[in-house]
This record gives sequence, structure tokens and C-alpha cells, in this order.
Amino acid sequence: MRVRRVLAIAKKDIRIYYTKGPVLISGLLLPVFFFLAFTMGRDMAGTQLVAGLIGMTLWFTATSISPVIAPWETRDGTLERLVSAPITVVEILLGDIVASATISVIITGVATAILALVLDVSIANPVLIGVGLILAAIGFSALGVLLAAVPTDQTSNVMMLATLVKFSIIFVSGIFVPVADLPSWGRVVAYGSPLTYLVQTTKYGLGTGDSAIIWLVGLLFFFIITFSLAVSIHRKTLPKRL
Repeated sequence: MRVRRVLAIAKKDIRIYYTKGPVLISGLLLPVFFFLAFTMGRDMAGTQLVAGLIGMTLWFTATSISPVIAPWETRDGTLERLVSAPITVVEILLGDIVASATISVIITGVATAILALVLDVSIANPVLIGVGLILAAIGFSALGVLLAAVPTDQTSNVMMLATLVKFSIIFVSGIFVPVADLPSWGRVVAYGSPLTYLVQTTKYGLGTGDSAIIWLVGLLFFFIITFSLAVSIHRKTLPKRL
């Protein structure tokens, strides 16, 4: 694998796809509306607010474009030119993930800094939060790439599936209700969500919560498993797109 090829794919994705509407709508507006909806009228600690905003912004941003890049390229006929080049499926998918993760980390970082300043919340361990953001960004982006493995050129088909997954996960991830306040069965469900790992890591980085090592390891394993599945399925479905 050549890093230059991966970066070339990422640069192409950022230039073409990340100026489109889904980033603004799904990556920015939805987190803002969700954040306002679950904070208005509730007496919540600043750390819980910041952790919730980080989780929602990164989740929606990282999964806004990565699921629809493959359908877009299939529809526009650019996928055929891409696969005819001396490049592997792994490099193509990694390029998509790098582009998605880069944009999501930048947007989330800016939003977090602004909210922390407004709420006067100190970040006890910015390095830990940064590592958590990067691991979560590549993991969430890999999930979007996995959802894009559906062999179709209609973005609506993929977005329906992506919306179902995104909204199902966000409501069981300890964002709206802390995991510690959930019943036993709710905690089991929450620990099955990768978004929970990011929220818990962020809380620890803000000076609260449990040890972050287990959550960081969980995010890393989520990326490895999701990316492996994405590569395997894309290799099977790619011929159906051509």
C-alpha cells in the first residue's frame, strides 16, 4: 500500500464531496438541533454537555458523506476510472476514511473549543480527548464505508440504511442519559455502541468518568473489525457496480 495513493483519494473526496449539502445538514445542523433539544430545560453539568456535543457532532459528521461516496461515483461513472488505475480496494477505502475522519475531527474540534469556552469547562487531558476523537473518527467513517458496500448507484438507498443505523445508535449511547443512570439491560445495550466509548473517553478527558484505556481499546477494535468487514464486502460487491 502506498500512502500517496491513499492521500490522493482523500484529497479528491474532500475537494468534491465535502462541499455538498449532506455535510451541512447531517454533519452540522442535526447535531446543533439535537444538542439544543436535549439541553433546553435540563440542569446538566458542563462536562456532560461538552461530551454530548462531541459525540453527536463527530458521529453525524463522520457518517454524513462516507456512506454515499461509492454510490455517487457509481452513478457518475468515475468508479470505473478509479478501479482501472493501479490502486487497491484497501487504498480506496482508506482514502475515503481519511477524508471523512479529517473533516469530522476539524468540525468537532472547533465546536468543542467554542462550547468549552462558553461554558467555562476546562479540558483536563486534551491529548486523551484528541486520541479519542481520531480513533472514533476513523471508526465511525469506516462504518459509513461499510454501509456504502450496498451495490447501488442510488444514494437514497444507502442513506435510508445509514439513517436507521445512525439514529438507532445515538439513542443508546449514553449521550442523553448517562450510562451509570441506565438500568442493567440499558448498560448492556449502551456498551454495544461505539459512540458510548467516545462519550466515556471524553468525560474522562474532561476530568470525570472511569479509566479511558478500555474505551480507547474498544474504539480501536471497532475500527479494525468494521474496516475488515468493509474491505471484504466491497471486494464482493465492487464488480456489480461496474
